[in-house]
Formats: sequence, C-alpha cells, structure tokens
Amino acid sequence: MTRIAMLSVHTSPLATLGGKETGGMNVYVRDLSRELGHRGFYVDIFTRDQNPAIPQIRQPDTNVRVIHLPAGPRSPCNKSLVFNHLPEFTDNLLAFAAKERIQYDLIHSHYWLSGWVAHELKKRWGTPFVHMFHTLGHMKNAVAASPAAMESQHRIEVETQVMRWANRLIAANPLEKAQMAWLYGAEPGKVRVIPAGVDTHLFYPIPQKVAREKLNIPEDRRLLLFVGRIEPLKGIETLFRAIAILAQQTPCLCDDICVSVIGGEGENTEATRSLEEERLRKLREELGLEELVAFLGSKAQDTLPHYYSAAYAVIVPSYYESFGMVAVEAMACSTPVIASKAGGLMYTIQDGITGLLFPANSPEALAQRLCLLLDEPEVRDAMGANAHQWAQRFSWPIVANEIVALYGEVLAEKASGLRATAHCS
Repeated sequence: MTRIAMLSVHTSPLATLGGKETGGMNVYVRDLSRELGHRGFYVDIFTRDQNPAIPQIRQPDTNVRVIHLPAGPRSPCNKSLVFNHLPEFTDNLLAFAAKERIQYDLIHSHYWLSGWVAHELKKRWGTPFVHMFHTLGHMKNAVAASPAAMESQHRIEVETQVMRWANRLIAANPLEKAQMAWLYGAEPGKVRVIPAGVDTHLFYPIPQKVAREKLNIPEDRRLLLFVGRIEPLKGIETLFRAIAILAQQTPCLCDDICVSVIGGEGENTEATRSLEEERLRKLREELGLEELVAFLGSKAQDTLPHYYSAAYAVIVPSYYESFGMVAVEAMACSTPVIASKAGGLMYTIQDGITGLLFPANSPEALAQRLCLLLDEPEVRDAMGANAHQWAQRFSWPIVANEIVALYGEVLAEKASGLRATAHCS
C-alpha cells in the first residue's frame, strides 16, 4: 500500500469554489486524490485549519482524508501572509504523522507555499516529493495591471528553490515547462508535462432545454457565462467591455443575450465583496450593462454542469492561465469556449474547432469572436460537439495514469538509492 502526503497548505480542497483563494487547484487536488484513492493509494491531504467548527479530520472519499492543521489564525488569511506560519504547519504535520505512526512513501505538493513544506518534510523523512505550481509568480507579474497585483520577490525566490529541491515537477502544458526552464533555470529532465484532469462523470452534456428550465433561464435568452474567481487576472473587465462594444455596434445581437458571472459574493451580499468585485460592479454601471450582466455569486460544483450545459458559450478572458480548468469543464458539457490566448488555454482549446481564441486583454477581438458565434448558431453547435469529444482526453482516469507512472518512477529511484546505500555499507 502506497501512502501519499498531499499538500495544499493555503486552501482546502473542500472549500466552496469561486472564493478569493478557491478555484481550479482545489478541484485538482480533490479529484486527483479521489482517483488515487479508488486505485488503492492512501492519500492524506494536509491543509491549513481556517475554521474551528470543522473537524480536524474529514474523509471525503475512499482511502482519502483531509487533515486540517493549525498554522496561524484559525480563520481565512491572505495567502501572502501564510508563509510566516509554515514552520508551525510543518511541525504539526510531523507531530500528526508521528502520533499516527504513519510513514509516507511520497509527497505531492501544490503551489509554492506547499513546496517549501515538502522540502522540510523531505529533509526530516528522506521522502521524495513531486511538485505542481499551478501558477508561476514570474508569469503573474508579466501581466500584472498594477504594482499591487505583483507577486513578491520572495515568492519568486522560493519557487526557484522548489524547482531545485523537488524530485519531479509537473507542468500543465509544454509552454509552462519552457517557462520553468527559461525563467527559473529548472532542469528540463525533471519536468513532466501532464495536463489537469476533468471529472467526466460530473461534467457531461445535459440537454440544453432541461438545464435552462432547471435554472429558470428565459427561453428567449442566450446565456454567455463566466465562471471563476473575481480577480483582475481573470480579465472580467475585458468581457464587460466586449459586451459594451457589441451593444453599441451590433445591438440586434444583444437583444436576446444575458451574461452571468459565477464567482464572488453575488448581487445581494455587500459586506464581504472584494475590491475587484466592487470595481466591476461600477464598471457594469458605467458601461450601461445592468440589464445584461448579472453577478450570481459562488455556486456548488455539482450545479455547474447545468450552467455550462445551459450556456450558449463560456467565456474565459484570463490574462494568464496555467491550464484553464473551467474551459475543459465547459467543453465536457458540449459547450464551446471563447478564451484568451494566454498560457495553457492555447493548448486546452483548439481554435476554430472546439472554441475560439482571441488576444488577451482585447475587448475588440473578443467582441468579434462573440459576434461570429452569436451570428452562426450552426457553427456554435458543431464546436460544442467537437469540444465534448476533445475533453474526453482530459478525463481523470487518463490523466491519473500519467501521474501514477511518474510516482512509480520517483519511487523506483528512491528504492534504487536505498539499495545502493545498503550495498555500500
């Protein structure tokens, strides 16, 4: 039996999606762990305790536990401050493993904060670790719209160290692998390109009429959908400005559309809205889009297949995406995606076949792509069918095969090293 210590320090895979620190990485950690558990691996996911009302240990699936460890305040905390609490997190993880008398065969860490912890555990246990960054600080800085959006030099330095410390690195696409080498000096031989997975049992085509009726979408409205965190990097402003261009230049196409934003707090919650959500609400008003654009707030993941299936198209206007989980989920539901040419989206989407790509941060280009799809429903339907077929290659059984093979490679190296040590002694 192989035991995996899965590290997701700053955010829990059980957290509600669409919040400030919850998104594709949460889904990735949860779904990968579930797939590994079904294959007979024992997986403990370690995350920071952010709520004293939640039990320390929860078992969401077969052979999978989520373990909440004290590290700083037991409340949500800006992830830039979490680094200061990593020694406490590490000590509590070591104490937990000692108390349970568990020896982990492999560590799989996610995001740069968890990579630091993985290195500390490797020093104490001698256990190898595999790491996936999900986003890179250098790349986020390359598209940052303001100094406040910049990642710290400290993060860059730790990412560089993690690339040296890890036994293997996972990149979501070939471009990310190249960025690791160019920007951080990572050894290309340590990096494996393995895309993220999608739960094709959850995300599948629901008849559009059924989905629309469940969500109470009027029959005379075509839904354009955004799903994700409400933050500048996601490019929601580009979407709003593109809709404003459509409304001005081709008003006939806007007569039957509605735009829904899933993520954040929604229309009726004011006290906890982020600055970005407030800014976007003001922009909606300035552009005269109050009748076209609605903020729906965060939604449970099991409701998303209905939204994707009900949508005419899903828009992913991000300035940077390592992979683009939302795009694959939507395509698995037979919904075409219009996305920016940013990072992994260029590999996730086949331009003109499963969806359309446009230059990032270009409302004019997005408006043109929207116009094309809205004006030609038959093209939209053909792309949706192609998208469903394309998404099947990202199903978790296929992706997990590659990750399990990588684990086997690392564990074989560890065993070989132990044998060599024993022989020398």
